[in-house]
Amino acid sequence: MHIRLSTFQTTCVLAMLCVLCGNTYAQQTRPAAQAATTDASIPAAQLLQPAELVQILRSSGGEKPLILQVGSHVLYAEAHVPGSEYVGAGGQESGLQALRDRVKALKHDQFVVLYCGCCPWAKCPNIRPAFQQLVSLGFTHVKVLYLADNLGTNWVAKGYPVAKGR
Repeated sequence: MHIRLSTFQTTCVLAMLCVLCGNTYAQQTRPAAQAATTDASIPAAQLLQPAELVQILRSSGGEKPLILQVGSHVLYAEAHVPGSEYVGAGGQESGLQALRDRVKALKHDQFVVLYCGCCPWAKCPNIRPAFQQLVSLGFTHVKVLYLADNLGTNWVAKGYPVAKGR
């Protein structure tokens, strides 16, 4: 059996395929952004965009945050936000203990910025436990650097300042 489609029918079929493919592509490229806005464990008000942190770092006045990297030490040594400190992977108990030790002498209204940057935001095993740890300790001025893909893509490749080593 041979089916012959008219030009109109062919156009309709191609249009439907384009719509389906476009929706599939959009769903594949949207998860990180959706995760940032729908992730109830870190409220949107606590997220800090990379450009915002750069602006804070470059400003001459105002309170400078304590910036803590809560991901892999190998990645920290490769490239990190200048002035940040490595405290350990937030997804591991040893990293959370190191975080508790680092902040135990701080006032609870200290401006703290956490970041990881190991992988796409929605898959990061470190940032949420570290954020929840600080909140549970009573810290009230905690922001999380939102890195949708990773530190390389969302910080280094954009030409933002980078430090290496340690």
